Amino acid sequence: MKRLIFSALAALLVSPMTLADTQWLLRPDVQRYIDEQVTEGALTRAELETVFANAEPKPSIIGIMDRPSTSRPWYQFRPNFFNEKLLANGVAFWKDNAATLNRAEAQYGVAPEMIVTILGIETQYGRTTGSFRAVDALATLAFDYPRRADFFRTELTELLRLAREENRNALALKGSYAGAMGYPQFMPSSFRKWAVDFDGDGQRDIWNSPVDAIGSIANYFRQHGWVHGDDVVVPATLVPGADVAALVADKFNLHYTVADLKARGVMPLGPVADNVPAVLVPLETSPGVTEYWLGLNNFYVITRYNKSTLYAKVAQEIALEMKARYLAETAAPQAESR
Repeated sequence: MKRLIFSALAALLVSPMTLADTQWLLRPDVQRYIDEQVTEGALTRAELETVFANAEPKPSIIGIMDRPSTSRPWYQFRPNFFNEKLLANGVAFWKDNAATLNRAEAQYGVAPEMIVTILGIETQYGRTTGSFRAVDALATLAFDYPRRADFFRTELTELLRLAREENRNALALKGSYAGAMGYPQFMPSSFRKWAVDFDGDGQRDIWNSPVDAIGSIANYFRQHGWVHGDDVVVPATLVPGADVAALVADKFNLHYTVADLKARGVMPLGPVADNVPAVLVPLETSPGVTEYWLGLNNFYVITRYNKSTLYAKVAQEIALEMKARYLAETAAPQAESR
């Protein structure tokens, strides 16, 4: 990392800087950030000044972040992901990486269909990983997006430390407009905590190695409490007059057991023990029509990956269909040979 950073610094020293080159460095808030990082001792002033001399503000990102957020109902959300293209590509990816997926399941206890599903939803198996330089995106959000500046400033620091630890050029790492990177769209902090070198080449490369991406997602799920073989959801119904507004609002927490939910008028329609923690998940299946599910521990784990109950439910459905298709296609040649 030092070689990469100082090579870039040398290039700057032999050519005159323009105001555009140094606009980050002219800002007092950026200088305070540099001072803080140097004081902490993780990065040198030369490294940080080289990064900010080369980083480019991306005001278009602020526009993306400030677009009004409208929550789509389930019947509009689901088709964007549960579709033939994602499923077909997923089965093909599974076939190509079956040995790696089996190894991840054995080591981390996460089923192949869930890992494949996450890779499909996030980046279409590495096809759409983002074209922004992560430094540009995170610096823009860290210093020009006050609403979440603290979060993105932390992620910028994580990115710079990641680059040093992994001996990578911080200016070359690419990702989404929010700084999520690689096949699994890990934020820099997630990378540092949960990315793994699953192919054994000495690098945690989620940008180019599907093997590392598979292992990293499996590790993420295990570290967040995934239980191998457990259900994700159970269908449910409401007793007449049940007031579940508070339960629905608590959708990202496992504060209630199934027994608690029953006492509030939520009746499971499948086998599940009373002492199991669960969340109530309403899904508008068509305009004005709602069905209910109980999200269990593994459902909660999926919402740690993406904080959306719709995301978690569609991932569960895709995983079931993906497994059925994969088993049907891989069993077919054996059946024909008999």
